[in-house]
Amino acid sequence: MSDSLDLAALLAHPAGGGVRILAGADPATPWRDLVVGATESDLPPQGADLLALLTSPPPATPWQQDALVRRVRDRGYRALAAPGAEAFGPGTRTLAERFGLALLDVDEPMALARAAWELVEGRDALTLGYVRRVAQSIEYHADNLADLLRHLSASVGHGVALIDSEGVLLQAGGELPAAVHAAIDFAPWVDLVSVAEDAAASVRVDSPSRAGLRLAVFGTGLSTLQLSALGVAAEVAMPVVAARILIDEVADVNDAAVASGLLREFLERGDDRDPELDQRMLERGWRSSGYHLGFRLVGRSRVDTLQLLRFVTSELTALPADSHAATSGRGITGWLSFAAPPAPSRVEDSVRALHVLHTSARRVFNVATGVGTLETGSSGLVATLEGAADAARLAADRSATGYFLRIDALGLEQLLLSWTGSDTFVPAAESLLAPLLARGPELLETLASYLDHESGIAATADALGLHRNTVSTRIIRAQELLGLDLGDPETRLAVQLACRTVRR
Repeated sequence: MSDSLDLAALLAHPAGGGVRILAGADPATPWRDLVVGATESDLPPQGADLLALLTSPPPATPWQQDALVRRVRDRGYRALAAPGAEAFGPGTRTLAERFGLALLDVDEPMALARAAWELVEGRDALTLGYVRRVAQSIEYHADNLADLLRHLSASVGHGVALIDSEGVLLQAGGELPAAVHAAIDFAPWVDLVSVAEDAAASVRVDSPSRAGLRLAVFGTGLSTLQLSALGVAAEVAMPVVAARILIDEVADVNDAAVASGLLREFLERGDDRDPELDQRMLERGWRSSGYHLGFRLVGRSRVDTLQLLRFVTSELTALPADSHAATSGRGITGWLSFAAPPAPSRVEDSVRALHVLHTSARRVFNVATGVGTLETGSSGLVATLEGAADAARLAADRSATGYFLRIDALGLEQLLLSWTGSDTFVPAAESLLAPLLARGPELLETLASYLDHESGIAATADALGLHRNTVSTRIIRAQELLGLDLGDPETRLAVQLACRTVRR
C-alpha cells in the first residue's frame, strides 16, 4: 500500500458515500486499507488495522448486533461500516467503544469503497475526480464572481475562497480559518498548507487588473493526497475565476458610468420635472420622495473612484437606511433615504455612521467627506447633495476635523460658501494670491493651513509635518510677497477665504 487510510480524509472526501461516525472512532488514527463484504462472513479472517465495510444492513436485534461487533473485533478489524448502522443500539455502541472498534454508518457503501481506493492507491483517479467536478461546475451559469465560487464549492465539496495578503475577499462553502490564511505563501504558483486539522491548496490568480490574488480550496481533515489533488483542481478553476473577475469589472465600470450620468442629469435638472428621468431613477431604486441625508467623499489626491465606490457601497450595507451612491467627478456622491421623518436621534446616528465610514475609507483612500442637511422630496435631495458637496470642499483643508465636516455645523462659514464661489470673487482671489502662485504651491499651502489653524505655528507645523522654523519663514515670506498685515482680523479672513477658493 502506498498510503494509509484515515477517517478524517474519508469524512472530507466529497464522494465518501455519506459516511458518519457512530462510536469509538478517532479521526486521526490511520488504517491500512478497507475490505468489502456483503456480510460479516465474507470478510477475510485476518483484518488487523483494516476497515470492514459491509454492503448489507446489520441485524435488527440487539443480541445479534452485539455478536456482529464481537466477531468483527475477533478477526482483528479496527472499524466497521455498514448501511443502516444507525440501528445499532446504545448497548452495542458502548460495547464497540470498549473493544476499541469504530462504528460507522454509510449511505452508499460502494462510493465509500471507491473513495478509500482513491485515497490509498488511486492518486490519479482522485485528481481527475476533482478536476471533473470543477469542469461540471463551470457548465452552470454564474451571475457574478460570488455565484461562480458557490458553484465551485458545491461541486468540489470543499470551501473555496478568493484571497489577498490582507484577508478573504469572497468565499463560499465555509470560512477559511485565519491561521490557514496566515500560513499561505503568496509567492509560489501553487501552495499547499496544513495547520492542525485545517488545510488549503491555493494558486495565484493570473488577473491583469488585480494583482496579488489567490484562489484557495480549503477543508478539514484533508490528507496529503487530497491536498495535492485540490491544488491541481484550483489550477484548472483559476482561469475561469480570472475571466469572471474581468467580466464583473467591465460590468461594474459600465454600471458606474450609467449611475454617474443619471445622477448628473438629476442634479442639473434641479426643480424641473422630467417623468422619463424619474422613471429611470425608480428603475435603479433611487426614490426622490421621502427624506434624504446627502454625503460626498472627494479625493484630496488622486483616487480610484471605482474602487472607492466599491468600498463605500460595501460599508453602506451595514447602515439601517436605504442608501445609494455613485461616482461623481473626483469622488463619490451618495445619500441615505427615509420613508418617514426620522427622529433627530436617528439622524445623529446616521451622521455618526457616515463618520465611521469616512474613518474606514481614510485607511485606504486619501479622502475628505462632507454631509448635507436632512431634506425632503426631489428638490430636497438636490439641496442636501449640494450641501454635502460644499462641506466636502471645505473638509479637504480641515485636518483639525479629520477631513470630515457636516454642513449644518459650519455656522457663518456656510453663508460665505456661495460668495467665495461667485464669478467676481474667484478672479479677485487669484489676483490677490498671484505672487504666491508664481513661486510654487509650498507658500500657498503653508499659508492656508496657518490661517485654518488660527495662526498657530505649532499646529500648522504638526499638520504639514514641517519644522516650526520652516513654517515661520514661509509665513513671513508670504506676507512680504502679498504686502499684507495678517495681524488685521478682516485681512486675515479675506486671505483665508481667498486661499480656500484658489485651492478649490
